[in-house]
Amino acid sequence: MNIYKTGFVMLCLLLASCEEAALQAVGQLESDRIELVAEYAEPILAIAVTEGDGLQPGALVLRQDGSRIESQIAAADANRQRLLAVLQEQLNGERPEQIAIVETSLAEAIIEHDYRSKELARAESLRQQNLGSQESVDNARRLLDAAVARIDNVEAQLTLLHAGTREERVVQTRNQLQQVEAEIAGLRLNLERLEITAPVAALVDSLPFEVGERPRPGDVVAVLLGGTQPYARVYIPEIMRTSLRPGSTLQVHVDGVTEALTGTVRRIAAEPSFTPYFALTERDRGRLSYVAEVTLPERAERLPDGVPVQISFE
Repeated sequence: MNIYKTGFVMLCLLLASCEEAALQAVGQLESDRIELVAEYAEPILAIAVTEGDGLQPGALVLRQDGSRIESQIAAADANRQRLLAVLQEQLNGERPEQIAIVETSLAEAIIEHDYRSKELARAESLRQQNLGSQESVDNARRLLDAAVARIDNVEAQLTLLHAGTREERVVQTRNQLQQVEAEIAGLRLNLERLEITAPVAALVDSLPFEVGERPRPGDVVAVLLGGTQPYARVYIPEIMRTSLRPGSTLQVHVDGVTEALTGTVRRIAAEPSFTPYFALTERDRGRLSYVAEVTLPERAERLPDGVPVQISFE
């Protein structure tokens, strides 16, 4: 009887040892999906890549027609040149020729004033001698007053020309110029966005559109798989959760790869998969698992997505 009991205990220990040795995390290789979208409804002129190509950051994926935006840039630039000319004119002031014309008008007004002064004096002298009428005196005085007003008017014009443009008008022109320059910068940015590039190192997964097609704003025009290598997405058993954290290293076995790959945990889910742990019994909690992402080392060739992987825990 003791022999049977001893054998039974040994079998139980062996089974427990096997179960402990068999503790592992399983999953598959995955990559971060990057969807490149069209921002404008412009025809596709060229597609620079094919599905399966590896891309470096900034590599051109496709280019849309920019004729519409280029015409808007040309119109805005013409307005900018006009405002620059207006600003330069305001800063330079009036031309010397214009000032000379006003100075000539002032000289004419002074001559007119002198003549009217003499006419008034002659009319008053004749009136004193009863050789002229009061009406002629009043008329001469009225013409003299008009000559004085003309001198004041021309002198004011000359002062305005010498003073130049008001500072407020110069500020307004500068603000209009800045507004146009900002508009041009925005249009150039829009033109650059018609060339869709890879934001990170990635692999081209799919290209839904062809050359000549016109995607709508927001349509996905390319799907990329981020990174130079996929990562292992595995389910960590609940019993191993407390011993792992971002930065932990694990030996990852990939189907079709002879040697184990040393991976680094980059993320572990805070919540377990499926039923919450607080709703389970102690026996059921052993069935919980936590999703983890394990970064793999660089290789000469990129591993394909979807390949099963496993991690054994000692």
